[in-house]
Amino acid sequence: MTSIDPPAPGRPYAVLTPAPGEALAMLDPALVEPAYKAHGALLLRGFGADLDGFRHFARSLCPTAVINESPGRAVLDAGHAIQGVDGGTNAFALHPELAREPWKPDAALFGCLTPPGTGGETTLCDGIALTAALPEAVRKGLEGRRLVYIMGVWPELLRFWLGTDAPDDALLANPPRPCPYRFWRTPDGRIAREFSRPALHRPMFADAPAFGSFLLFARFNNGRSNFPLLDDLTPVPEDWLQAIRAAGEALTAEVRWQAGDVLLLDNTRFLHGRRAIADAGERRIATFFGYLRFAVPDPEEMPDAPWRRADFRPPQPAISRGGT
Repeated sequence: MTSIDPPAPGRPYAVLTPAPGEALAMLDPALVEPAYKAHGALLLRGFGADLDGFRHFARSLCPTAVINESPGRAVLDAGHAIQGVDGGTNAFALHPELAREPWKPDAALFGCLTPPGTGGETTLCDGIALTAALPEAVRKGLEGRRLVYIMGVWPELLRFWLGTDAPDDALLANPPRPCPYRFWRTPDGRIAREFSRPALHRPMFADAPAFGSFLLFARFNNGRSNFPLLDDLTPVPEDWLQAIRAAGEALTAEVRWQAGDVLLLDNTRFLHGRRAIADAGERRIATFFGYLRFAVPDPEEMPDAPWRRADFRPPQPAISRGGT
């Protein structure tokens, strides 16, 4: 039977190891579900997962998935929404997957098909522990506040959500349901969209407040201090960003990949990133971002969300927008 080694100091994830001869396809979902709910981060090591095993495991947990439309990701299994990772070599700041959009997945899965020789460790941090470690002034500054994500539009996106790429002001003010954005026209005539989320939120399977947003990636990878904004449409103060970053770095753990590893993260609780990669060609990691069959959706999520009905591919412009 699979054994579970719970999280330990310096290792915020549980480690699942198989019994002799136990393959990943034999792993009982009834064992995985309570461990996932309790710990939020599971490393499956020793199961020898290949791409097919990774797909089977991911789909046993998540009936639907979302494509990450940022550029540079190889498509490993188009029919089951399995992609590679960003093909660059840079380190990535801590972030929940796709926190920059209203369809932030429940779960993020990573499968190591080929491990890197040097560097390229995946990093992770418990957003609950990060919140608890913040300086009191920063934590109190975030409590009760919201983060607002303001973005542009393009014709394909307008047609997808509004049914036309030339909406009038009445349609912008009252978009068809379901729609996860608020739209408006700027003084220069352009159309903008936005959504917002609490600066500190409650994860799907925990009661304590957690930090989990796009702030750190936007600031320290994309060089943007104005995305997202606070609910008064001012930037998050630089000293708050630096304090959040420092608290996260102090709590960050690494996964040094071995071939066949699978990492399963509660994307509503854990943030992840990566160390710089010496040779991107050596590091082949499969990814799957999905919506759990046992999910308890956030009340902030729009009802009848299309990503919970079927695999979701966000509308894309002719040239991809980029992102993480």
